[in-house]
Amino acid sequence: MTDILRITDRSGRLLSAENLARCEPVHRQLRPQLPDAYAARMQDIFSTGVQMIAAASQQEVHGIAVFRVIENTFEGRKLYVDDLVTDEARRSKGVGQALMQWLESEAIETGCGTLALDSGSQRHRAHQFYFRCGLHIASYSFRKTPEPA
Repeated sequence: MTDILRITDRSGRLLSAENLARCEPVHRQLRPQLPDAYAARMQDIFSTGVQMIAAASQQEVHGIAVFRVIENTFEGRKLYVDDLVTDEARRSKGVGQALMQWLESEAIETGCGTLALDSGSQRHRAHQFYFRCGLHIASYSFRKTPEPA
């Protein structure tokens, strides 16, 4: 059975450094570029109100989600998922589904009209999962790295 654990509270305050450390190996499967000082980097991110949950059983983390509640002029209040990753060994076993169900419930509870995320165009398996969860492609996302003049 998978339980959803809050790693932070709704304000982004870390609840357990030990649980955050358990999340790191799974998080790095999606974000290997995170610095060696993982806990310090995540604390910086949490200080902006970003939240984190983990899907776990018996102290073993099987998946994580990093998210925030934001408002914009287009969609109003939304729950935006920065990172959603299930441990490679646990995929297709309901972990991602448990995380998505929790996130959708949290969106409703916090008055969000939208649950949104971006996904790299190369992540075909993830896209299939998102479609099964009822998400749809709403727009293109454009990026440019500014070059100093």
